[in-house]
Amino acid sequence: MSTGDNEDMIARGKAIVPAGWFPSSSPILDGVLSGFANVASWIYGLIVYAKAQTRILTATDGWLDLIAFDFFGRRMQRGSRSDASFRTAIIAELFRPRNTRQAIIDVLTGLTGNVPDIFEPARPQDTGAYAPGPAGDGRGYGLAYNLAGGYGSLLMPYEILITAHRSPSGGIPTVIGYGGPAGGYSTASTFEYGNLDMIQGIVTDDAIYSAIENVRAAGITAWVKIDSGANSAPSGYTFLFGNTGSAIIQLSGQVPGIGYTNLYGKI
Repeated sequence: MSTGDNEDMIARGKAIVPAGWFPSSSPILDGVLSGFANVASWIYGLIVYAKAQTRILTATDGWLDLIAFDFFGRRMQRGSRSDASFRTAIIAELFRPRNTRQAIIDVLTGLTGNVPDIFEPARPQDTGAYAPGPAGDGRGYGLAYNLAGGYGSLLMPYEILITAHRSPSGGIPTVIGYGGPAGGYSTASTFEYGNLDMIQGIVTDDAIYSAIENVRAAGITAWVKIDSGANSAPSGYTFLFGNTGSAIIQLSGQVPGIGYTNLYGKI
């Protein structure tokens, strides 16, 4: 017997019957009380269920979808995710850091399972820079061609170029499988047992664009291009967000981690 079930409700009914009215064994009384107990048990279960739906940590079924819609509109869809994984995604999105470069990296890594490449033309850490030598000989130090990054430009302030790497097929983001690099037991990798609820389909362009728009800082111009695998070189950047008045800039060079040469600028 547990709280709220039929037996519990029958016991509660017997407890309010005056002592001495019925013998200890009373099948007729039990039959009458069972009808009331069945309805009371259903009502109690409904109350418990309704109470659970008022909190994200305990909500289930379509109520989780309604919670996601209340907070994010149609930007977050359940897809094939279970209640547990969908709840985790909702909470993570509610408390997600925003307005920083790392926020863009985190949201795209979580969405695609791959770390994006980000290049800011006005950021010396991305482009490298000439610096006077310690001996005062007038020579430039601190820069090597094809090592530091692409050519920078101060004509593109507050602008960022993002390459999102989308997996070519559905899978479980951030989890390495058998045959993958560093995938296996006793290895320092993200490796775990999976199930069908964890599998996600191909991430759409709109999902990537929406994720970036949700975390980028106000006043930042974001240029985005998407590839669909290690052997797929993405086409030119697409202007999506923010305001810009800068001229066309040709930034010819290799962006760290991309492995192909492209021309970056307004297209």
